[in-house]
Amino acid sequence: MTNPEICQQTGPSAGSIVRVASGNFLEMYDFMVYAYYASYIANEIFPSDNHFASLMLTLGTFGAGYLMRPLGAIVLGAYIDRTGRRKGLILTLTLMAAGTFVIACTPGYRKIGIAAPIIVVMGRLLQGFSAGVELGGVSVYLAEIATPGHKGFYCAWQSASQQLAVMMAAFLGVTLSLILPPQTMSAWGWRLPFLIGCLMIPLIFWLRRSLAETKAFMARKFRPETSAILASLATNWKIIVVGMLLSTMTTVCFYLITAYTPTFGREVLHLTSRQALFVTLCVGLSNFIWLPIGGAISDRVGRRPLLILFTVATLVTAYPAMSWLVGSPSTSRLLLVELWFSCIFGCYNGAMVPFLVEIMPLEVRTSGFSLAFSLATAIFGGFTPAISTYLIHITGNQAIPAVWLSVAAACGLGATALTGLRRFFWQAAAPEASTY
Repeated sequence: MTNPEICQQTGPSAGSIVRVASGNFLEMYDFMVYAYYASYIANEIFPSDNHFASLMLTLGTFGAGYLMRPLGAIVLGAYIDRTGRRKGLILTLTLMAAGTFVIACTPGYRKIGIAAPIIVVMGRLLQGFSAGVELGGVSVYLAEIATPGHKGFYCAWQSASQQLAVMMAAFLGVTLSLILPPQTMSAWGWRLPFLIGCLMIPLIFWLRRSLAETKAFMARKFRPETSAILASLATNWKIIVVGMLLSTMTTVCFYLITAYTPTFGREVLHLTSRQALFVTLCVGLSNFIWLPIGGAISDRVGRRPLLILFTVATLVTAYPAMSWLVGSPSTSRLLLVELWFSCIFGCYNGAMVPFLVEIMPLEVRTSGFSLAFSLATAIFGGFTPAISTYLIHITGNQAIPAVWLSVAAACGLGATALTGLRRFFWQAAAPEASTY
C-alpha cells in the first residue's frame, strides 16, 4: 500500500484538488456564516440598547479573527515549510474545527453574561490563527502539483472552493429564512449553520488525511529550522510588503461582495435577508466561474496584464456603480453591481494567487505567501464590513464602500508596478520563473 505521506504525485488530479481544498471550504464557510448572521449574533452575544453599537461589536469581532492571521502565518507557515505541506494542512484543519465548535456551542449573553462575548472572541481568534496559513498552504500545494503552464488554473481552485462555501452558507440562509420565523432565527436558528459546519468536520478530516506530500517539498535536501525561516522572512521583507499590497485588492473586494453583502442589503438598502442572501448566492456562483477563467487566461497572457487591467477597471467603475445602486436600491441593481465586482475579483485573484506563489523564494514559500496575504486581510480585508459600516455612519454616503474598494485597487496597481523593479525587489533569492 502506498503511504500518502511520502507518495509522489505524477500530476494533479480532481481527487487531490478536492482533498486539499476541502479545508479551505470549511474555513470560508465558518467565516461567511458568522458574517451572514452578524445581526442575529449581535442580539444574542453582544446585546445593547444601541443597535449600531451591537452590530459594530459583532463586525469588530469578525475582524478580530484576522488580527491573528499574521501570527498564524509565521508560526504555522514556518511549521509547514519545515515539516511538510500535508502535516501542516492537517494541523490547520484541527485548529479551525475547534474554533467553529466553540462559536456554535457558546450560550448567549443573557445566560452566561460577559463570558459569552469573551468565548466567541476566543473562538474567532483561534479560527484566525488557523486561517493565517490555510490559504497559503493550499495555494502552495496546488502550485507545486500543477503541470507546467497550468499553475494559474490549478491555483484558482483554492479560491473556487471558498466560493462553494459562500454559496452553501447563503443557500442555508435563504432556506432557514423560509422555514423559521425571525424570532426563532434570532433566538437559536442562527446556530444551525455553525452546527452543520461541525458535522462536516469528520468528512473533511478523512479527505485531508489522504493527501500526498508534494514532489517539490520531498525533493528538498535541506529543510531549514524555524529560526532560519524567520530570518529569511526578514531578509525578504520587500517581497512580503509587495505581496501584501497585491493581496489587499483581493481581500477587500472579496469581503465586500460576500461577507458584507447581507448586512449592506439589510441595513443600508433595506432589502430583506432573503433578497440579500440570494444575491450573495449568485455572487458565489459567479466567483466560482470567473476564478478558473482568470487563472487560465493568466497562464496564456501573463499575470501582470490582468492585474493591471482589473485594478484600473476598479478605479474607473467602482464608485459610479455603487452610486447607481444606492440611488435607487433594488435586488436587481444590487445583483448587477455585485456581478461586475465578482468579475473583477475572479479575474484579478485568478492571476494574483499564482503570481504571489511564484515570487516567493522556495524556502519560505508557504510562510511568505501566508504572511503577505494575512497582513492584507488583517489590515484591510477582514475589517471591510466594519469599515464600510463605520464610513457610511459618519459620512451619510451609502456609496462610500466603493471608495474603500478603490483604495485597495490603488494598492494592487502600485504593487504590480513595483514587481517590475527587479533589482530593487529581489535582494536575497531569485524567484521562480513566472508568466509575467
